[in-house]
Amino acid sequence: MNEKFYSLSKEKQQAIINAGYRVFSQNSYKKSPMQEVADAAGISKSLLFHYFHNKKEFYMFLWTTCGKISISTMTSYGCYDRRNLFEMMERGLRAKIDIMKKYPFMGSFVIRAYYETDPSIQPEIEKSYAKLLSLKAAPSWSNLDPAQFIEGVEPERILREMYLVSEGYLWEIQKKGSLDMNEDIEKIEADFHEMIAFWKKIYLRKKG
Repeated sequence: MNEKFYSLSKEKQQAIINAGYRVFSQNSYKKSPMQEVADAAGISKSLLFHYFHNKKEFYMFLWTTCGKISISTMTSYGCYDRRNLFEMMERGLRAKIDIMKKYPFMGSFVIRAYYETDPSIQPEIEKSYAKLLSLKAAPSWSNLDPAQFIEGVEPERILREMYLVSEGYLWEIQKKGSLDMNEDIEKIEADFHEMIAFWKKIYLRKKG
């Protein structure tokens, strides 16, 4: 990547990143034209290729940027230093809402990228995802108090279930296209609070 990309204003960088997330979230890697990305970002295709040497480089930049944004935002919300899983999830929800407001297509891009089958990028995505998952899990699992859960339930299983349900829910929401930053995000927040309350009833050890 050309370092001149980082000399752009934060607003212009975000516009290019969001254009990439939007286009690549709507089609497969192969069927997502860079011209469409350039049009969505409001720049010429030649200028886009000035910042990124080729389509693969831009795509992988978008992918790694997802991880950086997620980890930095979750860290700033104090998600990784909680001993209570559901407090961690509440903070994580607020962090994700913040991300969705700034990068509305990032979630659907991540899901599509994860299931991408193009051989030119699939191995790199898979390898990067495994590394990213370990980075995200490491600081949180070590702090969780296992005594909070009912006997016989492994925390890893709970988190896996929550992850699958959450990603499936967000995928359904984002399949419809552009998000209404007020109505949709308000609904998402309310639905997640409801899901968290449900999981608390199932998995938390009863006191007394």
